[in-house]
Amino acid sequence: MVSERGLEVLRVIVQDYVASREPVGSKSIVDRHSFGVSAATIRNDMALLEEEELITAPHTSSGRIPTDKGYRVFVDQLSDLRPLSSAQRTAIETFLGDAVDFDDVLARTVRMLSQLTNQVALAQYPSFGTARVRHIEFVMLAPSRLMTVLITDTGRVDQRLVETGAPLTDDAVADLRARFNGELGGLALAEAATRLVDVPAGVAPEHRVLADTLAESLVEQVAANRQDRLVMAGAANLARTERDFSGSISSVFDAIEEQVTLLRLFGEMQLEHDGVRVSIGRENDTFGLGETSVLATGYTATGGSTAHVGLLGPTRMDYSSNIAAVRAVARYLTRLLGDD
Repeated sequence: MVSERGLEVLRVIVQDYVASREPVGSKSIVDRHSFGVSAATIRNDMALLEEEELITAPHTSSGRIPTDKGYRVFVDQLSDLRPLSSAQRTAIETFLGDAVDFDDVLARTVRMLSQLTNQVALAQYPSFGTARVRHIEFVMLAPSRLMTVLITDTGRVDQRLVETGAPLTDDAVADLRARFNGELGGLALAEAATRLVDVPAGVAPEHRVLADTLAESLVEQVAANRQDRLVMAGAANLARTERDFSGSISSVFDAIEEQVTLLRLFGEMQLEHDGVRVSIGRENDTFGLGETSVLATGYTATGGSTAHVGLLGPTRMDYSSNIAAVRAVARYLTRLLGDD
């Protein structure tokens, strides 16, 4: 069992090591922090922490650094989250509030989060397998070209250009718009994909070829919206922390480039809408990310679908500030999407 003072010693070791990247010694702790005890007493506390495998000596006669287990205890005991400043909160609201659509919202989210934390920021699209068709729009752009627009109840908007091969009329486009919306409106995407095949058979013969073309485009759009995927920003931040990895950092880049790897990891991190889940070091071994930490929480999109937003970086990171940033961005993201 670790004493209260021992936990406090662990806390300052983590904080000082994160700040300096230098092993932390007992003299440094006594000089920098007000424990009111001698360096010898702190050395005894550090010895007990080492016995519990919460800290380790990277070199003989050096100070100590946290282990993965030490980071885990630190995070589990963490209560003093550093809140974002009013300027940071205003920047989040302004930057995300200027987004033009759902894709832009997520792209701006990861850019903002990576800038706030200097880590790799990740945002998962909601599971569109449960999304429903809100509206289908056909927009004439030229006599033989139009845009098919699929809008889901999660706020996702997908657009495709279609060359019809023959001139269009306003009446024909309006009739097909009404037919497709009447057949597909409110259907789950999985059901819509099946129903699309039969829609052209119900239109007027003179519009059937065009209806087939539009149905083919919409089938592709539905399929694209049903795929789980995520957006990422800040990979350059990871490159700047290369010294925090014992081997080549390329394996970490390989892992994060495989979206399926990160989606699997997110899938094992239970969504939390107020708290932030943290997966540290060896806890990520099975995903090829054993020297990284991943922070994630949940946000709610339009229509009630949920997904993850979070960070990935080295285990030596500022957990307090990063957890606060992830939580603040997720809360605003939920509020923004809920309002739209």
